[in-house]
Amino acid sequence: MSLDNTDVEKIAHLARVDIEPKDTPEYLKNITSILDLVDQMQSVNTEGVDPLSHPLDAVQRLRADDVTESNQRELLQTVAPAVEEGLFLVPKVID
Repeated sequence: MSLDNTDVEKIAHLARVDIEPKDTPEYLKNITSILDLVDQMQSVNTEGVDPLSHPLDAVQRLRADDVTESNQRELLQTVAPAVEEGLFLVPKVID
């Protein structure tokens, strides 16, 4: 994909990034190399390759799903300004 300085300026405007005119050629070179890499990756045949969620096929260690805290709702609600049927009442923020 070929880009020019105008494309870089448009991209910078859309990204709300202020690029100095003297830096535009460097950004053009970097963006072009990234787009070339994407084109190269899209040309790879991935037929029959299953997608991976992790490159090492690792399994995440999970902790036991045990209750470690006691229910302190009543105690915590004693200092609340407004409570109704076990729920904290808060002022309406959005009309």
